[in-house]
Amino acid sequence: MSSISRRHRWRSLLPLLVLTVGSAYALASWNWCGRWKDEAPVVLGQARAEGPWKAGAARVALVPPYPVVVAGYGFAPPEARSAGLPPQARAVVLESGGLKVGLVSLELMLVPDALVAAVRERAAPLGLNAVLVVATHTHSSFGGYDNRPASQLSGTGRFREDALRAAATGAGEALAQATARLTDVTLEVGEAREPGLVRSRSGGEPPSGTLTRVALRSAEGPVAELLLFAAHPTLVPRRRDVLDPDWPGRLSEAREAGGGVTLVLQEASGNASAVSEGAEGLERAVAYAKAVDALADKAAPVVTEAPVLGYARVSVALPRPDASRLVPGYARAAGDNFLCASSARTGEVGALRLGPLRWVLVPGEPTVQAGAALARRTGASAVLGLVDGYLGYVETPERVEAREGEAHRQYFGPGLLERLGVGAERAAHAAGFSP
Repeated sequence: MSSISRRHRWRSLLPLLVLTVGSAYALASWNWCGRWKDEAPVVLGQARAEGPWKAGAARVALVPPYPVVVAGYGFAPPEARSAGLPPQARAVVLESGGLKVGLVSLELMLVPDALVAAVRERAAPLGLNAVLVVATHTHSSFGGYDNRPASQLSGTGRFREDALRAAATGAGEALAQATARLTDVTLEVGEAREPGLVRSRSGGEPPSGTLTRVALRSAEGPVAELLLFAAHPTLVPRRRDVLDPDWPGRLSEAREAGGGVTLVLQEASGNASAVSEGAEGLERAVAYAKAVDALADKAAPVVTEAPVLGYARVSVALPRPDASRLVPGYARAAGDNFLCASSARTGEVGALRLGPLRWVLVPGEPTVQAGAALARRTGASAVLGLVDGYLGYVETPERVEAREGEAHRQYFGPGLLERLGVGAERAAHAAGFSP
């Protein structure tokens, strides 16, 4: 075929190519999202009780379906065939006045709704009044457990049913063992602060570096410990083909050498970066875990006198997804459609009261400022992120509208914090606290 014939053929195909591309663009830009209703929050469950504390705790190794994708950093993530430190499920069950609440922490980047539902289904025979599922947010554990397109593309990798099952199975077993080990305990609380361990990666209000330590002790010794601290677990080098729990897993391992089970919980950490200087490579995570371990030792816990346990779970209607800050203007409609296909129309916020502690639970990553706004609104002593679902980052409406802070990572418009705040206020009141 001559070059002239080839050019003639390509020219004849050009209108078809333009029509195909144009049709694809028009199809992607069609408003597939529709309108999202603004509905009142719905209480899914609530209870309060008083009485002597009981607690049980357990730690169970997760068994990923190797080879498995390493979750954390978006496009073309590596695959792992082994783990440097095996990822864990850690659970504590608390009881007061006959009310039982289970809290299970998974060494994963996030816990999508489907995983939360699977864990609760496995825990149903245990007789727990509530089950709360939380992620440590490590960016170097296994993925594959989230079937939402946005998650698969941005961090967790291709969805695999066996990966979801592995995480849910480990969590369910940890809760079962913790429930079987319930024993009389005291609840002790301490606090320490080291601002030099954290910084804001995107401006705004900096994290305080405050660590809250909750110790549950029986007559025989430590049963469990909850450590609340805000710092992204992103210290393990990227592109490693070995699973790793980052600094939270190492911190838990170090604390557990003294007995009991230690759960590391992320406070409002959307813009909180860990500061680890003077170390390179994997040693950054090791050194940081040691630094937070030392801070936990300074948070000498004191026995609390009010044996009150309360919880509430509330469903809130989410605002319509908004990709305007995530993609170029010409791709806005297609971006909105992509996010809509990845987003539930409701999310679950919660509240938990443990004696003097009053926690609001958010299914995402609130920034320090967003967390402070929720605390002021509800009277919470702490706002925990990455609990009972994942809807992405939560920034203040002012910073979203100004395209500042973590606004470029938020999947929803500036009304997200208000929607969550209304639900959190309802949950806090149901759990027994207010401003």
